[in-house]
Amino acid sequence: MSGERSYSWGPSFALDGSTTFRLWAPSQAQVSLEIGSETIPMSRSTEGWFQCRIDRQPFGAEYGFVLQGQPPIPDPASRYQPSGVDAPSVLLDENSYRWQNLRWTGRPWEEAVMYELHLGTFTQEGTFRSAIPHLRRLAEIGFTAIELMPLAEFPGERGWGYDGVYQYAPHHAYGSPDDFKALVDAAHRHGMMVILDVVYNHFGPAGNYIKNYAPDFFLADDPTPWGPKIAFARDPVRRFFVDNVLYWLQEFRLDGLRLDAIDQIEDPSSRHILREMSETVRRQIPDRTVHLIIENPANGADLLASDESGEGLFTADWNDDFHHALHVAVTGEATGYYEPFKHDSWGKLRKTLAGGYLRQGRSMLGRPLPDGASLPPTSFVHFLQNHDQVGNRALGERLHAMIDRRCHSVLTELLVFSPQIPLMFMGDDHRSSKPFHFFADYDGELADAIRRSRPKEALNFGGFPDGTDASDVSDPNESSTFLRCKLHWSEANERANVAWAEWLRDLISVRRQWIVPLLSNKARYSGTVLPSEDGAVFIDWKLAGSILSLRANASPRTYRLDLRPVDMRYPGRGQTVAGVLDPWSTHLYIGDR
Repeated sequence: MSGERSYSWGPSFALDGSTTFRLWAPSQAQVSLEIGSETIPMSRSTEGWFQCRIDRQPFGAEYGFVLQGQPPIPDPASRYQPSGVDAPSVLLDENSYRWQNLRWTGRPWEEAVMYELHLGTFTQEGTFRSAIPHLRRLAEIGFTAIELMPLAEFPGERGWGYDGVYQYAPHHAYGSPDDFKALVDAAHRHGMMVILDVVYNHFGPAGNYIKNYAPDFFLADDPTPWGPKIAFARDPVRRFFVDNVLYWLQEFRLDGLRLDAIDQIEDPSSRHILREMSETVRRQIPDRTVHLIIENPANGADLLASDESGEGLFTADWNDDFHHALHVAVTGEATGYYEPFKHDSWGKLRKTLAGGYLRQGRSMLGRPLPDGASLPPTSFVHFLQNHDQVGNRALGERLHAMIDRRCHSVLTELLVFSPQIPLMFMGDDHRSSKPFHFFADYDGELADAIRRSRPKEALNFGGFPDGTDASDVSDPNESSTFLRCKLHWSEANERANVAWAEWLRDLISVRRQWIVPLLSNKARYSGTVLPSEDGAVFIDWKLAGSILSLRANASPRTYRLDLRPVDMRYPGRGQTVAGVLDPWSTHLYIGDR
């Protein structure tokens, strides 16, 4: 028998064996619950909530809500949509999974080495269960966290997940909610955190029935680039999303969430919804280490800066400034999103490593905006590429397929040995040859609109390689586009790729032994850029009583260094001439201040 639940939306189960259903439908005068062959009238409150209670818990039963003059619709807070966004919801026993690693309480953030993956293309089967056997290998390389692209139920059988419409239901193509819990459980067994990407700035364009019975859920003006903004100032809407944060973290024992494009989350309330989410997690989940990460193109450091409690509301931000500067520096691509980085790209890259954001943005909470350099380096997640920068390219090619292998190796050393949190994209562990495209599963006008948008989006991410044009962009709705993106794990066993993984393991081991201990005190950046030419990155960071000195050389030049050989931590002694930084090489030193 299920215990009591405290979530405002979705079915709740009482200890007496009863089930309560609720729906906020303020534009409706009457709503009924249809479950199995029964239709049960629901009572309406003055606030627009409809509710009914049945004296049993018929797990596995299909149900939906009947509006006036319309066929049944799914529960917007459905926990499981096994037949898709337009099909009935299924009543789920959320206590059916038996957790095996209940002693897991998380890991400190400074230990994070992240691996972003898309469930549908991570394996040939594309399921939660099929991902489990690969976790051991990732953990042995040294990854301490997997970050999953969005799972909330979205239209069709395949997609990136940023068009979700059922925020409480894992996508049916990946498996059941219990299958998802099994994946999380297995990751914890291997000492890995699980972070989930969630989208709270808009709903997808298909399968969203909320607008039919609760138009006040959305704002009518000033939409996001992907659809209407959400009316967070309204209490039922706030409860939907604050509870959703707790739902993923509590029911699936996740170690954190990554909130997508929070610059599109606007809230005029005295207590911003982002603050409420963070403070609620801190209050409701005190016994586990939970990390809340943001993607904030607005570069608002106020969400990361310590508040009166001594903690930041959010743990870290994906720092696109680092990626964009690095990408322009090594590829020469400087159109679209990369255009602001085309001048002095190496200088801009050094600045992001030494001081966080390249450009200070706008405050999200309306409080004074601190300088990014006042934050610890661990406030930023850095990456050579992620799903966006690969998947939005015209051909979906990965960075290592575009640049010299020696350069890519130096960039990987730069990523791992910097004090920021490193993130790699799936396949980076074995230099996968598979592309990663944008893909979806729409038809009709929506499919046409998405198809037309892809060449335009490609212009923002490098444009068209020589000899190609818009006709070479894969149709995102064709199943073949999706299938081409699936990793072939046999590639991981090829000799050169085994050697790459072993080398990557050594890099992460150096980070774990020498760099991670310097990051736990959350000291501010204090990075200093030393003079160097294009192709080289020389930076010193003052951290925890030590100086971390990184000398990365992605060029054919040779440099003389005046650092003490005794402080060298990478490469090992005897692997290089003392005081000489060879072409295409990296040195790491850690010494006393």
